[in-house]
Amino acid sequence: MTMSKSFRQVVLPIIVAMIWGSAFLVQGSVADKMGAFTFNGLRSIVAVITLGLFVVFRFLFRKDKNAPAIKSDKKTLVISGVLCGIALCVASNLQQFGMFGTTLEGGNALTEGDSAFITALYIILVPIFSALIMKRSPSWNVWISAVVALIGLFFICNVTAKPLTVYHAELFLCSLVFTAHIIIIDYFGKNVDGIELSLVQFAVMGASSLICAVIFDKIELSVIIDCLPQLLYAGVFSCSVAYTLQIVAQKGTNPTVVSILLSMESLFALLFELLVGIIVGNVKEHGAMQIVGCVLMVLAIIFAQLNFNKNKKVLTVDN
Repeated sequence: MTMSKSFRQVVLPIIVAMIWGSAFLVQGSVADKMGAFTFNGLRSIVAVITLGLFVVFRFLFRKDKNAPAIKSDKKTLVISGVLCGIALCVASNLQQFGMFGTTLEGGNALTEGDSAFITALYIILVPIFSALIMKRSPSWNVWISAVVALIGLFFICNVTAKPLTVYHAELFLCSLVFTAHIIIIDYFGKNVDGIELSLVQFAVMGASSLICAVIFDKIELSVIIDCLPQLLYAGVFSCSVAYTLQIVAQKGTNPTVVSILLSMESLFALLFELLVGIIVGNVKEHGAMQIVGCVLMVLAIIFAQLNFNKNKKVLTVDN
């Protein structure tokens, strides 16, 4: 059964945002324990194993084993997989370097909210670069939605006025490269199998990160064992499931609308933080502006889905 465009453009990115929102807390918990290259290399290997097993099982349980599950241009698969893998490797490691600034050892140069907001700047960068590179400018309501969502994120993340540091720069560069990753998927994704593309990109990311880890990081087996639950969660859910769903979500859909929905990871990170706080009995106080931010995000997402038909005086939902 083929998924509708509206389902892929709306529901799948929200699921991805939920997973990334929960994984954001996981990333922060290991930022001062394990090198960025080590963390991203190992979680990528977990993702490759998970996706590899899925591909094998999909082949074994397919009736016609001589026919591919989904037609995929192999040359395009390799090119897009390598490009996506390099982009994801650079962006993820820059993000993890930046997250180090939220730790005591990193001088508490910025908060988790600061890092989440700076990373999510891709919601405004995607339409800009789509217009410049792809020559495909989003509709006016999507532009407005992106700006409103950005304002909402500013409030949700409770962005501080801390002095700019190298960690801020790393996170901004991370946002730029995540923008490139989204645009690459938009360009190549429709011609390849989403699971195979995800498998190739994590193989590239894992190999690149582990090579850098051997050169730059201090790898300790005891730390890896201690952080194994976080690595498994990040590898299986944040990487294997979420990034594969992102690729599927972007097939033939509006990348700007998808990026707005993906940025909800900050909103879900806030919700998961509240949930964890309730469970452990240590709920952090959140101001009224964060509630306003959540409302703005929801309004922006709804407005981005609307299709204002120029030829007819009606308002329809984009599907």
